[in-house]
Amino acid sequence: MNVADDTSPILSQRTERVLAFMVASAIGLSILCFLAIIIGTAVGARTAQTQGEGAWPVVGVLPLVGLPLGAALLVALIVISGIRRGREAKDARK
Repeated sequence: MNVADDTSPILSQRTERVLAFMVASAIGLSILCFLAIIIGTAVGARTAQTQGEGAWPVVGVLPLVGLPLGAALLVALIVISGIRRGREAKDARK
């Protein structure tokens, strides 16, 4: 038996775990930025005059990047998980 065969399930699980945390952090951070924009606008901290100052440009742009990135990572996670489950089912039939 090859050493790479022994560690491939561990590596695939690690890859899935890392992708899951990346999806959660990208989407979670984007949602937090949405909430910060809503709350900042409601309390008057984010107005037309202060929109380009401080952390507001980053807070405004992050959801535009984070949500599509999170969606792409989610698709990758589903594909990798499906491939792994297919291989496990194929190995179980043998």
